Amino acid sequence: MRHGKSGRKLNRTSSHRLAMFRNMVTSLLDHERIYTTDAKAKELRRWADWMITLGKRGDLHARRQAHEVIRDKRVVHKLFTDLAQRYQARSGGYTRTVKVGFRAGDSAPVSLIELMTGETAKKKKKKRKVRKAAEVEAPEPKVSEAEVLEEVQEEVASEEAPAKKKKKKRKPAKKAKADVPAVDEPVEPEVVEAEAAKAAEEDVVPEKTEKKRNKAKKTETPAAEESLEAEAAAAETSEAEQQETKEEKPSKKSKSKNKAKASQEPQEEADKK
Repeated sequence: MRHGKSGRKLNRTSSHRLAMFRNMVTSLLDHERIYTTDAKAKELRRWADWMITLGKRGDLHARRQAHEVIRDKRVVHKLFTDLAQRYQARSGGYTRTVKVGFRAGDSAPVSLIELMTGETAKKKKKKRKVRKAAEVEAPEPKVSEAEVLEEVQEEVASEEAPAKKKKKKRKPAKKAKADVPAVDEPVEPEVVEAEAAKAAEEDVVPEKTEKKRNKAKKTETPAAEESLEAEAAAAETSEAEQQETKEEKPSKKSKSKNKAKASQEPQEEADKK
């Protein structure tokens, strides 16, 4: 019975096997990839993971344990500096094996074993929320008839209530650009209040004047109509008088023509005689 004797024998003695794996793990950490048989590569993974775990621990005892296996100080320094930082985010799986083919001499299956590159940490899987098989729906609360009637009455009252018209705010009159103070000059609060009062008075005065004008127009309309009729009648009478005077008074040209005719008539009579 082989109790407590784990691992592959590989057809070698224990001392030979121990020396072989020490050399293999040293060369793997130094060159970061080696070719070997499938059985040796699978057994070498355990040794490589053990050494990298010691390098990540980084204390004096771990360094001494690494020196027992790796007899090269340069490789131990690399293990405790470069490789320890590279695999700080990983919690295992520092190597991988790839089957390459078969060896030419004895047709033994050959594999490539190499160290993983980068500091890629495993993504944490999100825990899915366990859904209940059958979610029991809560019963709806019972509503009394009185509550229903109250709600209906409130809705009817809200619909019948006249909607309050929103009062439109008057926009302040635009002031001239000259009245606006410069940005850099400080403005006193008293000046601002005085300007606001003036603007309010200016808005109120035009409204009052317009109302007065409208009232005056309403009162003056009948008197104005009478005055217009009187003026029109006076203009008609004046035009008629002017025409009559023109008819009565002969013009200068007609007078001269009449005189010429009167002078010619006696001469014609004398000629006839």
